[in-house]
Amino acid sequence: MRVLVIGSGAREHAIVARLAADRDVGELVAAPGNPGISRLARTLPVDVGDVDALLALADREQIDFTVVGPELPLSLGVADRFAAEGRLLFGPTAAAARLESSKAFAKAFMARHGMPTARFHTCHSLDEGLAVLRSGEFGVPVVLKADGLAAGKGVVIAESRDAAEAAMVAAMGERKFGAAGERLVIEECLTGPEVSFFLVCDGRTAVPIGSAQDHKRIFDDDRGPNTGGMGAFAPSPLLDAALEARVRREIVEPAMTGMVAEGHPFSGFLYVGLMLTSYGPKVIEFNARLGDPETQVVLPLIDEPLLPLLVAGATGGLRQSTVRLGRDRLTGVVLASRGYPESSESGQEIAGLDRAEALEGVSVYHAGTAKRDGRVVTAGGRVLTVVGRGADYAESIARAYAGVQEISFDGMQYRRDIGRKAIAAIHRI
Repeated sequence: MRVLVIGSGAREHAIVARLAADRDVGELVAAPGNPGISRLARTLPVDVGDVDALLALADREQIDFTVVGPELPLSLGVADRFAAEGRLLFGPTAAAARLESSKAFAKAFMARHGMPTARFHTCHSLDEGLAVLRSGEFGVPVVLKADGLAAGKGVVIAESRDAAEAAMVAAMGERKFGAAGERLVIEECLTGPEVSFFLVCDGRTAVPIGSAQDHKRIFDDDRGPNTGGMGAFAPSPLLDAALEARVRREIVEPAMTGMVAEGHPFSGFLYVGLMLTSYGPKVIEFNARLGDPETQVVLPLIDEPLLPLLVAGATGGLRQSTVRLGRDRLTGVVLASRGYPESSESGQEIAGLDRAEALEGVSVYHAGTAKRDGRVVTAGGRVLTVVGRGADYAESIARAYAGVQEISFDGMQYRRDIGRKAIAAIHRI
C-alpha cells in the first residue's frame, strides 16, 4: 500500500517512523516532510493549507491511503475533498474537526451533550468580553481562548483582571491571532494535573491508543508563557483503568454519539485534553489529530501494526476495543530555538544528531529543521524532540537527557524537568 503522510513536524516524523515498521506499507511519501522524515520516506514539497495541491499530489503519486498530521488541512476540508474523489484518508471532515478548529463550537457541543468541562462564556465582541470580565462572573485567575486555530498559542491564563483585559484587547482589538481571535471564549480556571488521552475513531467506535502528559510552559516548574509543548512522557501514571473507563463513559462516548446525532460522525485521531480536578475529570479541549510532542512518546508504545488500525478507522471498520501497548516508559524533551515561543531563530547548524541517535534507547524526531549545503540547520521554534525509552520513567528520563547532551546549536533551550511529574505521581500512588 502506498501511504502519504501530510505534515512536516515531529508529530509527522513519529507517524512516518511508526508506519515504516509496518510490513503492509509499500512506499511512504511525506508532504512536505523534513530532513528527519526524508531518511524514512520520499518527501515532496507542498503547502499543507492547499487542499487542491494535496489532492493533486495524491492523484499523481497514486496514493492508496493518506494520514493527516496537522490540524490546518483538516479544518480546510481535506477529508471532504479526498472522500469526494474516492480517495481513502484518515482524518475527520471539516465539520467534525470543529471540535478543535472552533473553541466556541466545542464548548457549546460539550454543553449540549452533558460533558464535564469548565464553565464558559463565548464573546463575540471586545465590548462584550470586557463587560464579562468586569462583571466578576469568572474571577481570577481566568482562562481566555481564541476561538480559531492559533498554532497552540491562543490560550492565556490571566492571573489578574488587568492581565485578562490586556490579553483580550490584544486578541480581539489588536488581532494578535488574526481571524482566530474574532471570537473569544472565557473560562473558569480549573486546577489539577493535566492528562492527554488519545483514541482512533471510525465514526461510531473509539479505541484508546495511549495517554501522556504534556509540558506547555517554556520554563521548568511550569513557569513562563504557554508554548506548543516543551516535552511529554507516556503513559500517564494518573490515568489508571478505572479513571480511563470513567473518561470513556462520561466524555468519549457522549462525544462520539453526539457527533453522530448532529450529522457529523467523527473519524480520525481524537485527542482529549483532560484536567483531573477534585470533582473528577473535565475536558480542557478536544483536538482532531494527535498532539505534539505527545505523539513522539505515544505511538512507539503501540505493540501491533498501526496501518490496519488506521485503515479500519477510515473505513468504519473498527472491530477491536483495545490496542496492545508495550510496557516501556517514554520521555520526550523538546529542543527549541532562542526566543521561542515569541520568536525563533533559523539557520543555526545542529551538531550531534548522529551521536544522539546512536545511544541505546534514544530516538530523535525532527520538527523545525532544514537542509542547507548538506548540513541540518534550525528552521523554526521547536526544532527537535529527543525521546528516551526505558523500563521505567527514571531510565527513560536519563536516556532522553543523555541524547539531549549530545546535541547542540546556537541558542538551544529546553526544560530540564520533563518526566519529573511521572516519578512524583508514582510516589503519591
